[in-house]
Amino acid sequence: MNRQVERSKSSFEASAEEKNTRQNRMVRAYSQEHTYKHPWERVTAASWRKFADPENKRTLSHILEVDTLNHKLDPSSGKLHTTRAITIHAPGPWFVRKIIGQDICHCVESTVVDAKSRSMQLATRNISLQKFIEVEEKIRYDPHPENPNEWTICKQETSIRIKPLSTLASMAEKIEQRCVDRFQVNSAKGREVMERICKYLEAESRGISFRS
Repeated sequence: MNRQVERSKSSFEASAEEKNTRQNRMVRAYSQEHTYKHPWERVTAASWRKFADPENKRTLSHILEVDTLNHKLDPSSGKLHTTRAITIHAPGPWFVRKIIGQDICHCVESTVVDAKSRSMQLATRNISLQKFIEVEEKIRYDPHPENPNEWTICKQETSIRIKPLSTLASMAEKIEQRCVDRFQVNSAKGREVMERICKYLEAESRGISFRS
């Protein structure tokens, strides 16, 4: 009988350990693609101006502050490396922000631009609130294979991992989904801003007055 109890206990511990591991590894990941019907040079120029134009602040209201930390051109490869600090409203539902006691989140964005191969890659991750949430976003701009001189394809990959608090463990999956929904809405806003800037740059290049 003792052996049966030991086996039952061992099975229970294994089940609990498996559950904890599953919770700790719970990650929501999604990817998106968008085609800008503008050349790569114009789209990448728009990417640099996305946060700089004051008229975009209302649309991108989740972005609070953007500061350039490092800007370096590698002479051997010709690649431009840029690091920016981005402060945003803390992701997740309002009650989660209330529990963790913080309304803002600090992120670092690393960008590599290779003008020779016409590639721009951005990687953004949060450096605060890591005890509660880990977010990594990767965006890549390349000439569209079907029309490389006129179109640009944008590929975006985002992963969100909630580290469940004891009071929120049972809600972790729902919270992750809410975060995914919020990030998708913000991504759509970002594309809207990019399209607007691209049209502005196009009009500017033709000497046409443009108003959004």
